[in-house]
Amino acid sequence: MSPDDLLVTPWGALFRGRFMPCAVGRGGIARDKREGDGVTPAGRFALLGVWWRPDRGPRPRADARAIGPGMGWSDDPADPLYNRPVRLGRGFGAERMRRADRLYDLVGDIDWNRAAPRPGAGSAIFLHVWRGPRHPTQGCVAFAERDLRRILAGWRPWSRIEIRPGPLAPPRR
Repeated sequence: MSPDDLLVTPWGALFRGRFMPCAVGRGGIARDKREGDGVTPAGRFALLGVWWRPDRGPRPRADARAIGPGMGWSDDPADPLYNRPVRLGRGFGAERMRRADRLYDLVGDIDWNRAAPRPGAGSAIFLHVWRGPRHPTQGCVAFAERDLRRILAGWRPWSRIEIRPGPLAPPRR
């Protein structure tokens, strides 16, 4: 593991020597992931891209893409575009990316089931803004907005997200 990698456990995350609280899926962290199970997938992943709401804050990095009003993310295993960004209203199920709450104001697209998506193996696994400390997600990894901005700003092309089911204790002071 490199210091530029993000280590995530059920109890917190470590990035560039800094410990920060995070939230993971209500189903915990596991290698076996299915659509709707609330599990955060264990493994080592790239960050494929960054999305943000331009009406809610500054661009987090130069390559971030805007989340528009009609943007969704396919979560329908019957959709040929399963686990991809889509326009809403196509006749398949999709998660709305432009939300009333602030959860998707900043989104990092985790490389889970993305290269050749397997229908039903889980979709829309992101880094995103949390509801609060230890408030479980649907399978994503969530952070306080300031911590997520720090992670996204410091991300390098060689950085990876390592998600482990084991505990991470805060560093001793």
